[in-house]
Amino acid sequence: MAGAGVRDFKRRIRSVKNTQQITKAMKMVAAAKLRRAQEKAEASRPYTESLKETLARLDSSATEERLPLLEVREEVRKVAYVVVTADKGLCGGYNTNIIRLASDTIAGDERNVETAIIAVGRKARDFFRKRSGLEAEFVALGDNISYTDAKEIVDYIINAYEIEEYDEVYLIYSKFINAIRQLPTVEKLLPVEPPASDEALADVSIKYIYEPDADAILLNLLPRYVGSQVYHALLEGKASEFGARMTAMGNATENAKEIIENLTLKMNKVRQAAITDEILDIVGGAEALNK
Repeated sequence: MAGAGVRDFKRRIRSVKNTQQITKAMKMVAAAKLRRAQEKAEASRPYTESLKETLARLDSSATEERLPLLEVREEVRKVAYVVVTADKGLCGGYNTNIIRLASDTIAGDERNVETAIIAVGRKARDFFRKRSGLEAEFVALGDNISYTDAKEIVDYIINAYEIEEYDEVYLIYSKFINAIRQLPTVEKLLPVEPPASDEALADVSIKYIYEPDADAILLNLLPRYVGSQVYHALLEGKASEFGARMTAMGNATENAKEIIENLTLKMNKVRQAAITDEILDIVGGAEALNK
């Protein structure tokens, strides 16, 4: 029985070691991918901020004519949520935190409105598919996010908003802080709310001359602005995913190491107990022969 117990421990230790090798490899892969994703996310931030400042200047110089993407609907009947998650799991609470934020945001809207879900990533698709409201899905975007991927999503959103299928659109994603911390975030995507730019409005004596006029530039800039927001959210989400996976797989590797140590200790105790029993049997037999 003791031999069987030792063999069982060895089998369990071997299984945990195999799992540990997998989690260690996944951690290394996630760390390598995180570096590239973080660089892309950080590189997109200055462009997004510059677009915000330009939009603020143009909005302050435009006429009273309201453009479709700036138009605030008097009656909000349907609200869409673009939920950005990963296609895969094994990344700690990354997907769960985003889905929980989306669910809480929808539940917290006390207005009597219809809800639509635009799922980006399989995890959001799979979760909201079991519930009502899933109207579009964009999955298998890969690890190397391009602006083309974002444009496909943006074209769908803008078209649905312009034909008044949606009255408001919100973007829910995870903002990358560092490898350990990712911040689930909700941002209003449509109608566009031009940010107040202190730099643009600080000196009222500065007059900008636009060619063509500010309205024409704003009309062409707004879709690009919405596209940059979605693209930036996808990059931030991808960096957050890799950071969360690297941390989760690192923790899993350390946990596997601890399990192996505990199993080894228990196995040694079983082996020592078996050896002690055998010695006692030999000693007892020898004493019986001497009598």
